[in-house]
Amino acid sequence: MPKNPFTRGHSRALTKRHKIAVAGVATLGAAAVAFSAVPGNAETTTSEAATYSAPVKYSSEQLKGLQSDVSEQLAAKALQGKAAAEAKAAHAAKAKAAAAAKAKAKAAHAAKKKAAAAAAAKKAAHARKAKEAASRAAHRAKLKAAVHRSYANNLDGWIKQSLDIMKSKGIPGSYNGLYRNIMRESSGNPNAINNWDINAINGIPSKGLLQVIPPTFQAYHVAGTSWNIYDPVANITAAANYAADKYGSMDNVNSAY
Repeated sequence: MPKNPFTRGHSRALTKRHKIAVAGVATLGAAAVAFSAVPGNAETTTSEAATYSAPVKYSSEQLKGLQSDVSEQLAAKALQGKAAAEAKAAHAAKAKAAAAAKAKAKAAHAAKKKAAAAAAAKKAAHARKAKEAASRAAHRAKLKAAVHRSYANNLDGWIKQSLDIMKSKGIPGSYNGLYRNIMRESSGNPNAINNWDINAINGIPSKGLLQVIPPTFQAYHVAGTSWNIYDPVANITAAANYAADKYGSMDNVNSAY
């Protein structure tokens, strides 16, 4: 039998067409051998038997053609595999680049948002500080004006000075309300004292322009004024502070309080 023309050093994969061709050749060879071994009938001639038993041979050109076909198909598969690998690698690189660009854009947006928030917080803090500074300056200006303002040493001056202090402390009251109650309680005498009412009987007589008992004066004393209950300004301001707490304002008081 002829040598296998497809075995050279190492085996190569054959296409389905080549495998069928080789199988067909092998089948024909086997059939030729079988016909040569079995005797024919009376009509079979010696020349015909010799023809069927002749071995099948391939020319070198045919073998070369088969080898060329196999090589071309293997090369084509290799190129296809390489192209597929390159396409896959390119797709992966593109996806990676897109993911990196997205992450970078997200980080940039977050940084921009953080910077904007920091700027807004800084601006708000600056505005708050400026507002607080302005408020403190205005408060100091009011206090300074109140301290340096001169008042007459009489009932009119005492009421006006008390009103300025009350205004700086947020205590309500008007000139008329203070004046009306002072005249009812003490007739404008800063040293007036009540020695006959229930407070006097209890040992805490009412004193001063607005007839304040010592416990009330101490409880409602306004910072910045004298602790002397007979001091006109201190007495008026403490009484007005008490009336604001109990009645809303000295303006609402029309009798003993």
